[in-house]
Amino acid sequence: MHKKENNFAFIDSQNLNLGIQSLGWKLDFAKFRRYLKEKYDITTAYIFIGFIPQNQDLYSSLQKMGYILILKPTIPDEDGKVKGNVDADLVLQTMLDYQKYDKAIIVSSDGDFHSLVKHLYDTKKLKFVMSPYIKTCSKLLKKSAREKIVFMNNLRKKLERK
Repeated sequence: MHKKENNFAFIDSQNLNLGIQSLGWKLDFAKFRRYLKEKYDITTAYIFIGFIPQNQDLYSSLQKMGYILILKPTIPDEDGKVKGNVDADLVLQTMLDYQKYDKAIIVSSDGDFHSLVKHLYDTKKLKFVMSPYIKTCSKLLKKSAREKIVFMNNLRKKLERK
């Protein structure tokens, strides 16, 4: 019997959502939380998400599913499109919690996490990077994660929202 690890997941929600949509399906967040817990011993799963007041119901339901939300203030750009860039928050939280977890899973395909992933890899704290965008996953991210990268394209049967 293997000793249960105490692993944390750090989820870039925008990247995850758009990545899964680009594969032609919608993610069931409750199934995803259970999957992370059962398959990878994820005790703590952070979701980094832009805060939009109208999305209060979404935030509440994600919390009920067992996610810890890190809400980022959003600002509309010139075109009125809302942007809540969570990258710095995700990196900061990963390092603040560094002593609290055995391994980290980074859920994103964003090359901005290259330095973080390289550091986690080099210090043996990276479980893996879980990339929702198989076709457009950053080459930098693939390079820093090396063999510790998994793609979500084959998880549709397990994690699709019906």
